[in-house]
Amino acid sequence: MKKTLKNKILFKIYKQATNLQNLKKNIGIKNKDELNKYIQALREEGLIIKHKNMLYNPKELGLYRAKITQICQKFGFACRLSDEAKIFIPGKFLKGAMVNDLVFIYPIKPRNVSAKSEEGAVKSIYKKNNGNFTGIIVKNKSKYYVSPDNLTSELILVGKNNQCPIKTNDKVMAQICKRGNKNSKHICNIIKNFGDSQKACVCANTIVESSGVNIQFSNKMLKEAKKISQHKITKKIKQNRLNLTNKIIFTIDSTESKDLDDAVSIEKSSNCYHVGVHIADVSHYVPFKSILDIEAYKRGTSIYYANCVIPMLPPSISNGICSLNPNVDRLTFSALIDVDFNGKVIKSSFKKTIIRSKIKGIYKEINEILGENKNKDLIQKYKEVLPSILLMKELYTVLKANKIKRGSPQISTTESKIILDKYNFTTNIEKRTQGISEGIIEEFMLLANESAATLAKEANIPFIYRIHEFPSNEKVWALKELSEKLGLNSKKIKPKLKPKVISDLLEQTRNTELFPIINMNILRTMAKARYSSQSIGHYGLALDNYTHFTSPIRRYSDLTIHRILSDYLFKKESTKNLKKHYSKFVSEASKHITETEKRAMLIERSTADCYKAEYMNNHIGEQFDGIITSIIKNGMFVTLPNTVEGFVRIETLKGNYQYDQFTKLVDLKTGHSYKIGQKVSVTCTLADVNSGKIDFELI
Repeated sequence: MKKTLKNKILFKIYKQATNLQNLKKNIGIKNKDELNKYIQALREEGLIIKHKNMLYNPKELGLYRAKITQICQKFGFACRLSDEAKIFIPGKFLKGAMVNDLVFIYPIKPRNVSAKSEEGAVKSIYKKNNGNFTGIIVKNKSKYYVSPDNLTSELILVGKNNQCPIKTNDKVMAQICKRGNKNSKHICNIIKNFGDSQKACVCANTIVESSGVNIQFSNKMLKEAKKISQHKITKKIKQNRLNLTNKIIFTIDSTESKDLDDAVSIEKSSNCYHVGVHIADVSHYVPFKSILDIEAYKRGTSIYYANCVIPMLPPSISNGICSLNPNVDRLTFSALIDVDFNGKVIKSSFKKTIIRSKIKGIYKEINEILGENKNKDLIQKYKEVLPSILLMKELYTVLKANKIKRGSPQISTTESKIILDKYNFTTNIEKRTQGISEGIIEEFMLLANESAATLAKEANIPFIYRIHEFPSNEKVWALKELSEKLGLNSKKIKPKLKPKVISDLLEQTRNTELFPIINMNILRTMAKARYSSQSIGHYGLALDNYTHFTSPIRRYSDLTIHRILSDYLFKKESTKNLKKHYSKFVSEASKHITETEKRAMLIERSTADCYKAEYMNNHIGEQFDGIITSIIKNGMFVTLPNTVEGFVRIETLKGNYQYDQFTKLVDLKTGHSYKIGQKVSVTCTLADVNSGKIDFELI
């Protein structure tokens, strides 16, 4: 559309609402079809709206533009485009809108005065998305329907022209072919059949594909990656790098890890520890704005679930040339840090290096070596690096104590390990345990990350920081109220509270029956960590400056700051040039990779729920011991030692139980109660693999 004509049309409509006939006269366009084309384009941009055969400025009708971000069975959410405000939309006001539709919304009075977000109603959809959604095939008489995973609680009819073979209980991707004025009135066609909806691997594939993540790399990318993976370390490259191949350097990771992007080393002198954190130099192999870099940016992060990995970079790079595999020379970007015996960093420097990892250390094996029961075979296997491991443990003890001393809250979290058989069926769920070796790697990575962030902050160069903000005032007051009701010292709990206050509250209740309540509520109180171009500190770690430097194979943030530090330290780019080159990019990238991280976490959490349900589906009717971890008005969540969580519905409890709006379900007649942290025995009564939901009943 010609810009001048567009502005002329907008000016006329914004000055006064008009119809198509009058507009045709005023604009001077004789061809009606041509004018209709321009009007349609403006409507799809949301710049004008047609109402009762008149063309209006949307604001004149009290409307604003928004994007539908979430649809649940009885409500939805939108994001207002002007200020990114979150808008709650009751289901009856959605008008058939779907996620990613662009809509006009008008405000409505909130049903709940204390509602946290504004409420609105969809006036109309001005730009529709592709209409894709997932669900399960249901047959009613001779007709097939899709029972959507989220879109609506009602069934959506499969159209007569559907070409994809389907049967009852298939998990499918559907596409709306005819929209109704509400979601239940849509008609769809099936565009992909994933298979049996009660198989976790099928549901996991559906979750991944519907998230928009690219699962495969194009042939062009794979060819480029293979070409890169065949690069040799030439004499010229060696001349410009610090050769550390004779040093005792090794990786420590899980057994199944193949993308090894960090290795560690340590030596001890008369006044300090000399720590080396050696990171795969991915930026040497993947140029900025290359096809591999553009794809890595889109992905933002590697995604890990069950026995699957969706890598940020092709395997020939992530598991090959850049992975710090043992007994081969690898290019690295090393943080060399001197730490005194009190755990304080004396100095740090960053060097381009070459290393040769001595061994692929395994967390479980090193924990066994450092434990009480010594395994002679393992001691022999790690003989060359054992003195370094013992030194690392020595420093780890100091660094861990310092972290607690500076007030970093030691919140308890649980992670699951999903065990599958050769048919991808879930045979076991285990709780991941963290031993000393995991702690060593965590503390060494913190040293490198903090050092990189501090360097960038002092140099005033554009950068991507990892930030963690103060908890919101609202959540802090809620935590204070809870603490007071539990009889805990809450005097220091107030907005902008220091991390030490949170830490002290945790330690005040640790090893008591109150700990699960406090731990859970502190988790809910904390803000979510994110990426930012501005360094405001990391609340949870109690650090002034922090970044992600240590995983460039699987995080785009780390790859970016490797490039920036390389340009600054080795190419000697001026601050002015760096700002010109990177300032806008790091600002945009920070927002983007924060969103891709959220997407990855949602995939990992949702797929884990499906695998857990598949496991429990094989244990219906069996008895388990667990602990009450959360209570709501409809019942309580019970978590088993293996991290599986199930819901006990309030109607299954014998008695007249009600939620006390605090931490308990109380029987109004007897006074008997169930509270968070209480140990209970349950049986599994239902496990739905498709939704990942598990139901328990108390014994």
